[in-house]
Amino acid sequence: MNIMKRFFTFILVVVLLLPVMASAQLTLEECQRLAREHYPEVAQYELITQSAEYNISNAARSWIPQVTLSGMATWQNEVARFPEQLTQMMQTMGVDIPGIAQDQYRVALDVNQTLWDGGASKANRQLAEAKANEARLTNDVSLYTLEERVNNLFFGILLLDENYAIALERKVLLDENHKRVASMQRNGTALQSDLDQVRVEQLTIQQQLDQNRASRQSFAAMLAMMIGQKVDSLTMPEEVISGQLTEVGGRPELQLIDARIATVETQKSLMQSQLMPKVGFFAQGYYGNPGLDMFKSMTSRDWTWNLILGLRMQWNISTFFTHKSDLQNLETQRRMLGVQRETFVFNNNLQASRQSAEVERMRRALESDDEIVSLRSSIRRTAESQHANGVVSTTVLLQRIAEESTARTTRSIHHIEMLKTIYELKHTSGNRIEN
Repeated sequence: MNIMKRFFTFILVVVLLLPVMASAQLTLEECQRLAREHYPEVAQYELITQSAEYNISNAARSWIPQVTLSGMATWQNEVARFPEQLTQMMQTMGVDIPGIAQDQYRVALDVNQTLWDGGASKANRQLAEAKANEARLTNDVSLYTLEERVNNLFFGILLLDENYAIALERKVLLDENHKRVASMQRNGTALQSDLDQVRVEQLTIQQQLDQNRASRQSFAAMLAMMIGQKVDSLTMPEEVISGQLTEVGGRPELQLIDARIATVETQKSLMQSQLMPKVGFFAQGYYGNPGLDMFKSMTSRDWTWNLILGLRMQWNISTFFTHKSDLQNLETQRRMLGVQRETFVFNNNLQASRQSAEVERMRRALESDDEIVSLRSSIRRTAESQHANGVVSTTVLLQRIAEESTARTTRSIHHIEMLKTIYELKHTSGNRIEN
């Protein structure tokens, strides 16, 4: 009965701990995703989208009729009148023609509707979209740089974990040999100095463990701040085969340069539209005095309703004088961006080639490291046997233990550095690696 109870208790504990264990294991991809989501600059994406919508909406409103309500009251020293002789003659006939009043009043409603703007509104919408895309890609570049910082912390923690495990193995070996040397010292086959030598090594390795643990906590704290989550244990990334590198098209820096080139081309379209005449319909209705019927306004001070309809054409020909130099300026900007693109691709491919060669060098080094570790382990075991039989001194034994530990540490460093370089290569090539 007790066995069954303990069994069910064990199952319950495992079930409760499974979510904790699963959440504690963080992969490199998860850390990169969490860092992007947690980074404050991510909030700019929504602001960029909203700003673009406002700008595009404003550009589209150029086709909405423009309505203006205005009022005016004026006084002028001279107004239109009939000749004085004609006025006197009309007065003798009983008709009073005082002329237009010097104080004039008007309440007007003006309506203007664009019929053709030479493509300006379309170019403005395209320019707003291009600038929004450029802003988003600028944000992408910042977040892509963030991934590199995450990679450095992630592999730094992995290296510290590997070194800690190796140092712990060395401590276990020293503890075992300390017990054996202590037994030999009690039996008179070893000196107290031999035991002291082992104890010094034990204290030294404990210092290394403490320092390693402190460094690991510091690295984990920095990574936790970046991803917004506590960092417990990390999953070793897969050893992706570097293979052949495709064209570097996935880098956001290149996409940003292309977006800037697209913005320049859109500015050219907008500049071209400014050469075109603008045609529109207009209407003006007003209530006031004088009205459009001047003769009636000369004989009456009554307010009247008035309406004017028409077409208007505007053509700013001054843009022709600067158009050529403005186009040349934009073309110079486009060519400069093209040079920046070529330079980036060249440097990027150069860096990728160096990283690929470094991966292959480390891969070959790891093959030698495996053999070195195997040989150092065999030499250490032989030294332990020889020390037990009094063939070698404690100093030699400790040296063999240190040499094995160094070989394991070197192998671990090479392995983590190779993985880090592989993922740096993926980062350099925009994560476009063919196996």
